[in-house]
Amino acid sequence: MEEILIVDGYNIIGAWPKLRQLKESGHLEEARRQLIEILAEYQSFSGRKVIVVFDAHQVYGREKSLRIHRIDVYFTGEKETADEWIERFVKRKKSRRNQLFVATSDETEQRVIFGGGALRISARELLNEMERGKEKIREQMEKEREKPVPGRNVAERLHPDLVKFLEKFRRN
Repeated sequence: MEEILIVDGYNIIGAWPKLRQLKESGHLEEARRQLIEILAEYQSFSGRKVIVVFDAHQVYGREKSLRIHRIDVYFTGEKETADEWIERFVKRKKSRRNQLFVATSDETEQRVIFGGGALRISARELLNEMERGKEKIREQMEKEREKPVPGRNVAERLHPDLVKFLEKFRRN
């Protein structure tokens, strides 16, 4: 079963302190870029396909989609909200072959999504899940570093008779 996480981009940016600070200081593009990078990392360790949806903020025209760091990024069309796009996507994609999750802290949207068959994840829950995932990766890396690596020493990879010969040769 494929798991798909659909992220309400501006909702998450507004909910995560670091990204909200960037947005409020006039660096909305940087906040979007960082969110996409964070979600790409999340996608790599969670195994979930991630889709990010942004309202067409000060952009007029048709819906636009991009693929950045293996993340599908959508900017809604003119006069369409991210919530509407997500609701439409959930109705279209809900099936037995996939499990849909929607990351948003918008309570109304959460109810609609849950009614449509998707599971919701609040912005705080997603941030906590990411932090736990990063911590797990750090712990695994520490364990790997502590393990003795076979073959790190050249003598370990050579036949014992050859090691004896070379040691004898070195001493003479």
